[in-house]
Amino acid sequence: MAWNRDEKQTGAIEPTSPGTGGPAVLGKNVTVRGEIHSNEDLLIDGEVEGSVEVVDHRLTLGPNSKVKVSEVKAHDITVYGSLTGKVEAVDKVNIRKDASLIGDIRTAGIVIEDGAYFRGGIDITRKNEPS
Repeated sequence: MAWNRDEKQTGAIEPTSPGTGGPAVLGKNVTVRGEIHSNEDLLIDGEVEGSVEVVDHRLTLGPNSKVKVSEVKAHDITVYGSLTGKVEAVDKVNIRKDASLIGDIRTAGIVIEDGAYFRGGIDITRKNEPS
């Protein structure tokens, strides 16, 4: 199961059918403790403690996600659930309505929707700037 954002209609995210070429998925009943490395888009809708690295791809944290990490790195990150830890995104971090992000962010761009919760620092970088 993957998530599509229906921005024009409701602003909600909806599951898509398996096998449609969508992201790798950790469902809402999955708990991971340790390191996650992915070379494709990744959707996490469960619980993760450790670190997450999604090289050159998108990381989406679904509405049921509870992610506590030492560090998360991805090309871009969209949060619908809860994320605590150090965040680094090459392109953009999106904190959606009803989401929570606690930690320092290093990124080229950021969107914090009304109703989202954020506590931490933000370091805005250029996309080609070394980390």
